[in-house]
Amino acid sequence: MALDKPYKDIPGTTIFDAEQSRLGFHLNQFCMSLMQAENRARFKADERAYLDQWPMSEEQKQAVLARDLNWCIRLGGNIYFLAKIGATDGKSFQQMAGSMTGMTEEEYRDMMISGGRSIEGNRRLGEDGSAQPHRQPQGKSNQKAGA
Repeated sequence: MALDKPYKDIPGTTIFDAEQSRLGFHLNQFCMSLMQAENRARFKADERAYLDQWPMSEEQKQAVLARDLNWCIRLGGNIYFLAKIGATDGKSFQQMAGSMTGMTEEEYRDMMISGGRSIEGNRRLGEDGSAQPHRQPQGKSNQKAGA
């Protein structure tokens, strides 16, 4: 039986839950293998051959080869594991995050220093409360009338 996932309606967001964890298990294990210098060297010497040693989907392998971290996340990758790819490439987490947002490293840094991204466009589709039956809509009291 599928679990109810009220968080599925957050635009542009992939939540790393148990389902995503299962989907990305081998992708994330590949990433963790890059913690060992010998494996990083083997990967950099022939990326495709190294990836072919892992029972990942072809789409996951293509996402890694393209260094498309957003694609990797949609395919079950966890950003904390995917950071190992960036480190192998000599990139900082800030550089990686910038690439995921379409910004340069400097633009991303400046945005974060100035308080982060605007919440506009990043709300749940049912932000008014209609898709969140477990929450009271904003501005309404939790008390019953006349209490």
